[in-house]
Amino acid sequence: MATLVLTTFLTLDGVMQAPGGPDEDREDGFAHGGWLYPFADEELGALMNGVLGRAGAFLLGRRTYDIFAGYWPKVTDPAHPIAAPLNALPKYVASTTLRDPAWYNTAVLTGAAPGGLPAEVAALKDRLGDTEIQIHGSGALARALMPHGVIDEYHLVTAPVRLGTGHRLFPEAGPPTAFRLAGTRTTPSGVTAHTYHPTGSASFGTL
Repeated sequence: MATLVLTTFLTLDGVMQAPGGPDEDREDGFAHGGWLYPFADEELGALMNGVLGRAGAFLLGRRTYDIFAGYWPKVTDPAHPIAAPLNALPKYVASTTLRDPAWYNTAVLTGAAPGGLPAEVAALKDRLGDTEIQIHGSGALARALMPHGVIDEYHLVTAPVRLGTGHRLFPEAGPPTAFRLAGTRTTPSGVTAHTYHPTGSASFGTL
């Protein structure tokens, strides 16, 4: 069975919206896009190149897919550490409206099968076998999958900045979940990358 890994950039207060640029995502009037830029040092680039180097396929939400598809197919260097895997590997996009995607090697998951999108993603994991499927960004997709236990690993890359507004990764509602820390790394600019594996329901007690 394939491993489904979510990688996303976060602020200290959990915002994941528009890390890459001011116009990446202005939904709900978000005016702080590009917040990752001051922390994008060489080591952060190497970290993300290493993540993408493990990918066997990608699972993306519609907004993230449109952003990627509008840029990465134009980068044609076969040795580019980001463009090469994104352009060549299978891409699965969760959407009920996308028809005939133009980006090479893209298939659409509509969630129309019994059990909806989580069941469709679980079937995809079975079908692809021993490989790593990566979700990048795609907050709405991630939140739709979290309660169903199909995300096997969370790779949270946190920048030392607080925004106060913006879309957050974890919703306020949802089942309390415990995680095991599987790895950590810090860049010179202060970005921390933590890898977590969900371990089941959270437990509670008295200190």
